Amino acid sequence: MTTAKTATAGPTRDLVGYEGRPPFADWPGRARIAISLTVNVEEGSEPAIGDGDPVREPSGPASWPLSRRDLAQEGAFAYGTRAGFWRLLDVFDEQKVKGTFFACAVSLERNPAAAREIGRRGHELVAHGYRWEDANLLTRDQERERIRLTVESITKTTGERPLGWRCRYAPSVHTRELLVEEGGFLYDSDAYNDDLPYWTTVGAKEHLVVPYSLASNDNKFGWGSFESPLDFERYLKADFDRLYQEGEVRPKMMSVGLHLRISGHPARAQAIANFIEYAKSFPDVWFARRIEIARHWLARHPR
Repeated sequence: MTTAKTATAGPTRDLVGYEGRPPFADWPGRARIAISLTVNVEEGSEPAIGDGDPVREPSGPASWPLSRRDLAQEGAFAYGTRAGFWRLLDVFDEQKVKGTFFACAVSLERNPAAAREIGRRGHELVAHGYRWEDANLLTRDQERERIRLTVESITKTTGERPLGWRCRYAPSVHTRELLVEEGGFLYDSDAYNDDLPYWTTVGAKEHLVVPYSLASNDNKFGWGSFESPLDFERYLKADFDRLYQEGEVRPKMMSVGLHLRISGHPARAQAIANFIEYAKSFPDVWFARRIEIARHWLARHPR
């Protein structure tokens, strides 16, 4: 496998991957597909004037200055933790599946009971940064400190150290190196470039990546790609159908991205429930937490 050189700092771009010959995933039970339900917990950690930040998360009319408080947006975020969080937990319980929660440390600090409920119900908690901020706007030292604070905070709030990491949208050119430097992480999900986990080299160490997806993701409601919950449900089913077909020969992984303030609303939560029920109607389907996928890859596909 060859990797092209790049003139920019940070990791090189790998546009080759498995070259059309991915390894046989060998999922538990010989499953044809591994489905990773991921829930982003960001509410209360986003920039907000009401929390004393100089600027807020962009929202509302374009003419509104970012220094102006937006109570509507603050309420939309609050809905995620006040109602959406509990609804999605109930959907997972009703369908008897487990998921992974990408959680910002500050969001968990402000909802300690909810934070503990994630683990109590058997779900995985992944570090999603200290606050919901762009790692690319931080200096290397600032990002190193954020990672340290994130691990410290989540461990204190939940009693367990996170073993996975995912930035807000995109990592910086330093993120993966700093994660390896911090130590203790089995994998990160700061990639959108494959349907299977893969290994990468960071310095002298081998590091596992469990990719995420922006395609089968509810953020497309905000982008105007999905007009109704039915659009999202149909998309997820189509994604599943193709991957399930491919899985007869080469099993793959399907990531489903959810957000409390988006999929936590009743109609959208019902669409998620409908999709889960649909996927469960097929044999050889594995609903897995990302840590289970990572550990499986470590055991079955070491570097």
